[in-house]
Amino acid sequence: MTNEPPVARPGRRTRLTRRGRLVLIAGAALAVTAAVLVPLTLLSGGDDSARRATTLVVPEGRRATQVYASVDRALDVPAGTTRKAAVDARLELPEAARSNPEGYLFPATYPIDSTTSPAGLLGYMVRTANQRFGGDRITAGARAHGVSAYQTVTIASIVQAEADTTADMARVARVVHNRLALGMPLQMDSTLNYGLNRATLDTSHADTRTDSPYNTYEHKGLPPTPIGNPGEEAMRAAVAPASGDWLYFVTVRPGDTRFTNRYAEHRKNVEEFNKHRRDA
Repeated sequence: MTNEPPVARPGRRTRLTRRGRLVLIAGAALAVTAAVLVPLTLLSGGDDSARRATTLVVPEGRRATQVYASVDRALDVPAGTTRKAAVDARLELPEAARSNPEGYLFPATYPIDSTTSPAGLLGYMVRTANQRFGGDRITAGARAHGVSAYQTVTIASIVQAEADTTADMARVARVVHNRLALGMPLQMDSTLNYGLNRATLDTSHADTRTDSPYNTYEHKGLPPTPIGNPGEEAMRAAVAPASGDWLYFVTVRPGDTRFTNRYAEHRKNVEEFNKHRRDA
């Protein structure tokens, strides 16, 4: 992520990929972290038929479209049923969401049984998000950074997508806040790819010129909505980022993410990352 001259391969531009990598990466697997457990209910059809509900796990960072597909499969309903339910259901979303539940389908383990409906399950997810995201700590944290609670969920969704580890989340959040405060474009591949409905980390010059409100190369500030459904750790980082003046970060190797406010130092870190990839 940078406004300075590119340092990657010819024909491509440097940018902040997921986990802060300012290099070309051919592909990536979605990161799946442990889901927060929502207490399960014991369903009983009589003394001889008591059984524990089956469950649906929603991992941190999943997009709404992925959650819809998972619900369709879990409830064995036709593809697209849950997406339609999301439009028709009166979900308890903030006004700023404009009826879009992205960011509020809280990552957790949810009980389901033969009576569970798509709309009911989505409502459960949104109510859980409101409970986890609606406290005074979140409101105060958002106000302290000059953003709304909804924008804080958006920041948390970016942190969820970009951080290499949970330990990195607070520093990634600081980079986001620092860039917003300076009026610098975020230049996040995670937002760009959300707008393109893809998950690849390989971004070209043409991609960064995409006409999309999620293109944070072309548009300053935050994207219009969250880009996934963040967990509590990412939300905590968004409201209480680490202290620092960092503007750049790059994961040189797993578990080794380096943050800096100096572009020259960042270029060296990127070079080391490229060397590590070549030698791997």
